[in-house]
Amino acid sequence: MSTNTAGTDLDELVRAVEDRNPGEPEFHQAVREVLAPLGPVLERHPEYVKARILERLVEPERQVIFRVPWVDDGGDVHVQRAMRVGFNSALGPYKGGMRFNPDVTLGTIKFLGFEQVFKNALTGLAIGGGKGGADFDPKGRSDDEVMRFCQSLMTELYRHIGPDQDVPAGDAGVAAREIGFLFGQYKRITGTYAAGALTGKGTGWGGAQVRTEATGYGLVYFVREMLAGRYEELDGRTVVVSGAGNVSIYAIEKAQALGATVVGCSDSSGALHDPDGLDLDLIKQLKLTERGHLGAYVERRGGEASFEEGATPWRIPCEIALPCATQNELDEKDAKALVKGGVRVVAEGANMPCTDEAVAVFQDAEDVLYAPGKASNAGGVAVSAFEMEQNASRNGWTFENTDERLQATMKQIHETCRRTAAEHDHEGDYVAGANIAGFLRVADAMLAQGVV
Repeated sequence: MSTNTAGTDLDELVRAVEDRNPGEPEFHQAVREVLAPLGPVLERHPEYVKARILERLVEPERQVIFRVPWVDDGGDVHVQRAMRVGFNSALGPYKGGMRFNPDVTLGTIKFLGFEQVFKNALTGLAIGGGKGGADFDPKGRSDDEVMRFCQSLMTELYRHIGPDQDVPAGDAGVAAREIGFLFGQYKRITGTYAAGALTGKGTGWGGAQVRTEATGYGLVYFVREMLAGRYEELDGRTVVVSGAGNVSIYAIEKAQALGATVVGCSDSSGALHDPDGLDLDLIKQLKLTERGHLGAYVERRGGEASFEEGATPWRIPCEIALPCATQNELDEKDAKALVKGGVRVVAEGANMPCTDEAVAVFQDAEDVLYAPGKASNAGGVAVSAFEMEQNASRNGWTFENTDERLQATMKQIHETCRRTAAEHDHEGDYVAGANIAGFLRVADAMLAQGVV
């Protein structure tokens, strides 16, 4: 961590964040990553230091925590904890998903919300950054149980959201079913059909085409731009993806459509390797329809496919690695294995899936390009913003039009990161480019709006 001579000691600020937010290592990690390249930027812009922009940026504008009581099908009462963190609204209403997972904590939500501020800024759209979630596990729960939980959660959350205030969306554990139940209760309580209050809705009632596919498709579009900078193409490349949810599945789909061979993926049970290329229809059947594990793939697929229980996919040789599962899933050993296996491009589909040590390995490796999630996985929130735009105009776009907008947005984000990195003496460093570009847009808006 560097020290800025203009007056803000970045090391001291990181320590202050750690002291003020104990027990939140992921949030600390996200703050370190963003602040790392900013010393020279602050020297160029002493006005940011005078206005204490950084000190304000690392402190959420608001944090709401509340209980969610609900009744299961057997009549037993459960109590979960839910939260919503509005991190920064300088560019627009808070925008970010809701995550349902037993591991959700305030620290998790703060890390995700902080990342979301800069991710949303990179899209160039009028959206601020926020995030929310609950320590509820929808796996194994009936539709009625999920509905009762969502209705109870929204009975409190509705006070804090709205099209011009805070617009939640889906995230891990929150898909079309959950968004539907949440929106229905919001409509019931408020007595309004404010379609723009949530995104990720069904396409028949205010949702956007391509939203389900957007994060995975956008990730691959970003990789395509990275390769184009080297005068290379996706066609013929070998790819490994972690995870088997929406992001992973649609990254696989788009990579295959552009001529790549995806040879590996994973889920919570282990890693799947199919040297002939993954059968995506079979994976969709196992994960989206049957909600089962990838282990069943081998028996149904046959051939040379193999599955290793409890393993990650990063020992499978590939040219392109797309970590799409969860935070800090890819560590230093995994990174070294990928480099040894000939990886050329690593782009994050999840939020902060690579540890600090893994990122260092990729950045130190010769001829390896690495892109952070705030740049490479911004396609999901971009299409969410498109959904807000359509809701505001009572309009709808075709799949083709939305996909074209998504491609243009990912190309623009790539160019912004590349250009900003070069302008600040970080040629080819997507991490520095993304963090500096996102920071500059938010900081300028904060400066213009005064000390608020």
